[in-house]
Amino acid sequence: MYLLFISIILATILGNSFVIVSICHFKQLHSPTNVLILSLALVDLLVGVLVMLFSATRSVHGCWFYGDTFCGIHTSFELFLTTLSIFHLICIAVDRHEAICNPLHYSRKITMSVAVMMVCVSWSLAAVYAYGVVYSKANMAGLEDISKHFCLGACFVYFNQLWGMLSSALCFFFPCTVMVCLYTKIFVVAEQHVRKIGDKNNSLNDRGRGGLIKQSESKAAKTLSIVLGVFIFCWMPLFMQFIIDPLTGHRMDPFLYEALYWLSYLNSACNPIIYALFYPSFKKCFHCIITLKIFSSNSTTMNLSK
Repeated sequence: MYLLFISIILATILGNSFVIVSICHFKQLHSPTNVLILSLALVDLLVGVLVMLFSATRSVHGCWFYGDTFCGIHTSFELFLTTLSIFHLICIAVDRHEAICNPLHYSRKITMSVAVMMVCVSWSLAAVYAYGVVYSKANMAGLEDISKHFCLGACFVYFNQLWGMLSSALCFFFPCTVMVCLYTKIFVVAEQHVRKIGDKNNSLNDRGRGGLIKQSESKAAKTLSIVLGVFIFCWMPLFMQFIIDPLTGHRMDPFLYEALYWLSYLNSACNPIIYALFYPSFKKCFHCIITLKIFSSNSTTMNLSK
């Protein structure tokens, strides 16, 4: 179990560290979109360092060794960072929607300052929600009589029926609905653009270009499917548990709790792959970092489009 958890933690830390170094070091990656990806990578890196490390000990030994005070700090960070990661996914979806659906106005609407403002709003809203819920204990109201069923020596966030539904709606179902709508429109608009180009190419009897268009359309569908599929796969079970568990008197097996939490953590390890490795420029940056070419004097201005 330690080998499994350490592998997930290392993948999360290394993958997001590569993204952060790439965006900070290479000037060609300084763009509004990459500001959002940089902030997301920082959030996912903190999940790996501040949340996963302590959760791994709890998962392996089945007990929390660090006291009630640090348990409150850990759970608040856990709720804060995982919620913040989801908020960033919405921001990136909005950015991609504007870039593809409104390309003529994108550079005017989504500037560096706007991207920074989106990041600040995401951090602020997630902090208010997470720390407000944990330290006000609003999520525990009415659970005093059934607290005897809670696993002693564990450190989890429990929700009553009201906050279980509110948290699931705020942190999963609403973001998921927004992302599905945005990415669906992105795909429809991209397909319309492909068809227009295809019509022009058909008039010129350019079959080779038509094949490239088919490949481009297929790649777009595949990328969007992976984005939504991984997001839903990692997060839906945990937020469904937030709704179901209060209705059943919080009798869910602690081991199942652990499995659902680690499934949600896994999204932080997948994000660098989904939002970075699909872009050729990031692939080139990662290659430069791994081969240590990043230490050359002209690495900051190297051409990433080749």
